Amino acid sequence: MSQSCLNCLKYTMCAINFLCWLFGTIVLGIGVYLMMNSKFSSLIPSLPSINLASGLVIIGTIVTCISFLGFLGALKENRCLLLSFFILLFILMMAELSVACLLLLYERKIDRFIETDLTESLKKSHDFRKSNNETDDWDNLQKLFECCGVHNASEWGQNIPHSCCQTSNCKNEPRLWEKGCYKKLKDKYEENLLTIGAIVIVMCIIEVLAMCFSMTLFCHISQSGLGYK
Repeated sequence: MSQSCLNCLKYTMCAINFLCWLFGTIVLGIGVYLMMNSKFSSLIPSLPSINLASGLVIIGTIVTCISFLGFLGALKENRCLLLSFFILLFILMMAELSVACLLLLYERKIDRFIETDLTESLKKSHDFRKSNNETDDWDNLQKLFECCGVHNASEWGQNIPHSCCQTSNCKNEPRLWEKGCYKKLKDKYEENLLTIGAIVIVMCIIEVLAMCFSMTLFCHISQSGLGYK
C-alpha cells in the first residue's frame, strides 16, 4: 500500500474520530447538565439509576473515550493505542449485538416487567402528589405522548393531573387522553422498530470499518519496524 493511501487513511480516521469525540463530549455535557439542574427520576422503580440523564452520561463517556483513543492512535501512529481502540470497539459491538439478541429473546418478559414497574411508579407518584403539589416525570411523559396513566385515567383516582387533559381548562372541560402511556410507548416502539434496527446495523458497520482502519494502520506500523512508541 502506497504511503499516500496510508496517509489518507490515517487522516480520515483522525477526522472521523474527532467528530465522534465532539459528539460524545456534547452528549456528556448535556447529561451532566440534566443531572445538575433537573429533578430527573426513573419511571422504573426496580432500576432507579436508569433515566435520561444517566443514560446520556454513560453514552457520552463511552463515545468520548473510545474516539479519543482512535484519534490519538491514528495521529501518533501508536500501535498500543490502535490495538486498545480495536479491542474496545470489538467489545462495544459485541455488547450491542448481545443486548439486541436479549431484547428479541426475552421480549415478552421485558414487556411484562416494564408494565409492572410503570404501575408501581404511578402509585408512588400518586402518593407523592397527595403530600406535595409538584409535578414529576409522569407529567412530562403524559404531555409528550398524549396519554394518561399506565392503561387509562382511572388509575389516578380523583387526583387526575392536568397533564392528562386534552384542553388547558381541565376543571371545566375534563377531556382526558383515552390511551394509557404503556400502550402509547409500546406502539411508538413498534412503529420505530425498523428504524432502531437500521441504526444498530449502521453503527455495527461503522464500528467494523473503524476496526479495519485501525488494524490496517497497526499492520503498517509493525511492518515499518516502528514498534510501540
